[in-house]
Amino acid sequence: MDAEAANRGTEDTHKSDACERERKRRRTDAHPQSLRWKSPTEQQSYSSKLLEALHHVRRTSTSSSAANATPRSRAVREAADRVLAIAAKGRTRWSRAILSKCRTLKLRKKRVAVAFGHGRHRKPGFSAPAEAKNPPTLERKMKTLGRLVPGCQKLSFPSILEEASDYIAALQMQVRAMSALTEILSSLGSSSPSSNPNS
Repeated sequence: MDAEAANRGTEDTHKSDACERERKRRRTDAHPQSLRWKSPTEQQSYSSKLLEALHHVRRTSTSSSAANATPRSRAVREAADRVLAIAAKGRTRWSRAILSKCRTLKLRKKRVAVAFGHGRHRKPGFSAPAEAKNPPTLERKMKTLGRLVPGCQKLSFPSILEEASDYIAALQMQVRAMSALTEILSSLGSSSPSSNPNS
């Protein structure tokens, strides 16, 4: 009897340990965005890739003609977002949406002819239902949040919250990286030797 009780106690201990490990794993999987985008290694990797992308933007804008050149601010924004999406490694919907948009923009730039479509107009006398005009507050906020996060307009509310949390954490890392690069470039500019007027 003592041996059986000891065996049952050992089995219960193993089950308890397994349940505890499973709970820890679920907590880690449920909030990957709380750990992602905050490590110094990931920050340094993103900063170096961002710097390479900005150098490429500078070379491209210098060599491109004025008619085909993308505005510098827009090109920098697109490059920063593209590097951020690549850093996400396709694990999120917002990163895949950004990369898909970048590929679409490249295809559009290769086209010579530009087609202008006609906008769709509602038929006279048509009025949207009252429910469509005045959606509930939560639904309205969910749609707004879905529009702000790339590729998340048609997701469920829990999925939008998960994507938004990860996207915000990624943007915070992007801001830190760009602020650090700005400080470095500013310090290099201020420390450069000024020309001597008497020379």
